[in-house]
Amino acid sequence: MTLRVALLLLFVSLSAGCVLSGDFNPMKTSKGRDEAREAYVQLGLGYLQQGMTERAKVPLKKALELDESDADANAALALVFQAEMEPELADQHYRKALAVRPSDARILNNYGSFLFEEKRYKDAYQRFEQAAADTLYPERSRVFENLGMTAAMLGERDLARQHLEKALRLNRQQPRALLEMAELSFEDRHYVPARDYYDRFSLLSEQNARSLLLGVRLATVFEDRDKAASYGLQLKRLYPGSPEYQQYLSEQ
Repeated sequence: MTLRVALLLLFVSLSAGCVLSGDFNPMKTSKGRDEAREAYVQLGLGYLQQGMTERAKVPLKKALELDESDADANAALALVFQAEMEPELADQHYRKALAVRPSDARILNNYGSFLFEEKRYKDAYQRFEQAAADTLYPERSRVFENLGMTAAMLGERDLARQHLEKALRLNRQQPRALLEMAELSFEDRHYVPARDYYDRFSLLSEQNARSLLLGVRLATVFEDRDKAASYGLQLKRLYPGSPEYQQYLSEQ
C-alpha cells in the first residue's frame, strides 16, 4: 500500500460516519478519536520508513493534537527526531512516551539504542535492562544483543559475553551478536570458537570494515594466506579511508 493510498483510506475512515449517518461525527467519540490517532501514527511511521521525516511529522502532529500524551505518537516522533539528528528533541519525546508506558519494552529498547548512539552507555544499559525484564517481548533477543554491545563499551567483557550468549540462545541468527562474540573470542585467543562465530556471521550478513579486519586476522592465525589476502583486498577496495584499513596496513 502506498502512502497516498493510506492517506486516502485514512480520510475515508474518518469521514465514513458522516457520510453514512448524516450528522454523526466519529471524531466526537472516544473510539473514533483513538482509531484516528492510531491511523495517524501508522501513517507517520510509514513515511519514516521511507526516509521522509518531514512528511512523517504531519500525521504525528495530528495524532498529538488528539492526545498530546499518546505514547505511540511520542515514541514515533522520537524516532523521527533521532533520524534528523536532533538528540534533545528525541530524548524529550522518548521520555514523554515512557511517562505513559514506563514498562513498554519496545520503547525502552528504542530509547536505549538512541542513548547508545549518543555514547551515553550507562543510561543505555539501564534502559536495556528494563526492556529485558519483559520476558514475553518478541524481540527480547535484540535487547540482550544490545545489552552485550553496551557492556562491551563499558569495558565489562565477561558481562558482555553473558548477554551475547543469552541473545544467541534466544535467536541464533543475529549477525551483530555473532561478530561481537567472534571479536571477544579472538581477543581471548580462543581462535576455534572465534572462527565458528565468524563463519556464522558471514553466512548471515554482508562484510563491513570491522569484520573484514577480523577475517584477515583469523585467516592469518589459521595460515590461510589466500583468504587473508582476499579480505585485505576487500578492505582496501571498500573501506580505504577507514581506521580498520589503517590498522590492517600497520599489521602487515
